[in-house]
Amino acid sequence: MTDRDSELVVYYDGSCPGCVRDRERYQRLAGRRGESVRWVDITGRDDELRRQGIEPDQALQELHVKDARGRIHRELDAYILLMSRVPALRPLAWLIGLPGLRQLLSWLYRVWVTRRLRKTGRMPDH
Repeated sequence: MTDRDSELVVYYDGSCPGCVRDRERYQRLAGRRGESVRWVDITGRDDELRRQGIEPDQALQELHVKDARGRIHRELDAYILLMSRVPALRPLAWLIGLPGLRQLLSWLYRVWVTRRLRKTGRMPDH
């Protein structure tokens, strides 16, 4: 299987400075492995997101990654998939997938994202 066959598409919030820093950090750690990851800034792409089966409000609140088979992975599943491709990040991917810790990190992630979106006035109304 070639890198192109295993390409991941990462839908991230390019209007979030922390998200952009995380992307840059990932790319540095991934090196050449990062070439099989396509990054898509979700800003202003509501129609494209919906065509992919992603609700734009959810895309703001959770990382989404599309695998080579077209499946969408969300939140921690997306992080685990992305990190498991980089040797330096594999232990972290394994760690955040552990039961108990996974639930705690998922809750903390939602709290952090909600706080960030409210602070910037971008929290979707439900």
